[in-house]
Amino acid sequence: MTAVPRPPELGVFLPIGKNGFIVSTAKPAADGSFELNRQVAMLAEQIGLDFVLSMAKWRGFGGPSDHWGAALESVTLMAALAPVTTRVKLWATVHSILFHPAIAAKMMVTLDHACGGRAGLNIVAGSYPDEFKQMGLWRPELDHDQRYALTREWTRVVKRLWAEPRVDFKGEYFNLEDCVCEPKPLARPRPELICAGSSEVGMRFAIEEADALFLNSRDDQHLRDSSRRAKDLAASLGKTIKTYAMFTAVPGATDREAEARAQRYIDGVDREAVATMLASYGIKPDGSRNSLVVRAQEGFMSTRVTGGPETLRQRIEDTLRTAELDGLMLIFPDYLPDMAWFGSEVLPKLRLSFMPPASAAQ
Repeated sequence: MTAVPRPPELGVFLPIGKNGFIVSTAKPAADGSFELNRQVAMLAEQIGLDFVLSMAKWRGFGGPSDHWGAALESVTLMAALAPVTTRVKLWATVHSILFHPAIAAKMMVTLDHACGGRAGLNIVAGSYPDEFKQMGLWRPELDHDQRYALTREWTRVVKRLWAEPRVDFKGEYFNLEDCVCEPKPLARPRPELICAGSSEVGMRFAIEEADALFLNSRDDQHLRDSSRRAKDLAASLGKTIKTYAMFTAVPGATDREAEARAQRYIDGVDREAVATMLASYGIKPDGSRNSLVVRAQEGFMSTRVTGGPETLRQRIEDTLRTAELDGLMLIFPDYLPDMAWFGSEVLPKLRLSFMPPASAAQ
């Protein structure tokens, strides 16, 4: 196996939307409340995770489960979590077509000061059109590549506002005249920038403008290829990029117990909400055996890892190493008990496996 050059970062995808990240009427209830997210963030820090990330969601997928029918706002939530955490990074999400870059820059500075320099920004170039149509803010004249062109301009403006006393900028999408953003972020050189991108345009944007890239993969081989392609492309440009993946961990005392638990969620899949979710990504639920579609039709929004403690640890370790990932963001069906279990039964041995031999022996 290829060695990961440094210990990977492990974090959690906060359940800020109703019903979390499994589209099923059979999964444990997750109300998406502030209280739940506060407890999850505090537990993430307690068990030794490195970051928490919250999505930005403005409209749900309906169905009997009313999946994501209610959701908290990302940046405000992370600022509210700042005083109840001391160590974990707080990564918030902003859609570039919803917030002017000067507004977003100021919002993130405020978050960064609230948490003492632990803020990070997950940038989203586009998403579910109906989310923005309901506000009159969807821009149908922009195709996929043009949305990334807008986001590239947006990101460069944000970075300049964080670094320069005053900014004059005339671009295709934004114009700023003697624009001021004070105070500056505490994070040095600036808050980390993260984005997800599977297309060549999205991947190149992340490499050229951000610090880390979230990869959505069809299978293990695709994840390995995507991670290595991103790192090779970055190297050819004289840059580096961190790559992350996302797993839904379904734990159990034994592999058999965990599989039975996952099957219950699959049996209760909310097909109506799944169809809306696939449509939001431009995918038709036509019976295709595309692994992304199959996974979604089972109710899961990311790669599912199911098993007892050793199975989960080995699968996560193997993926981190073979795909040369820098980090992994985790989803749990029932966040508080599952995270506590993961923190005691899986995480210590997983961390130990990435320590240098001399340190691990002590």
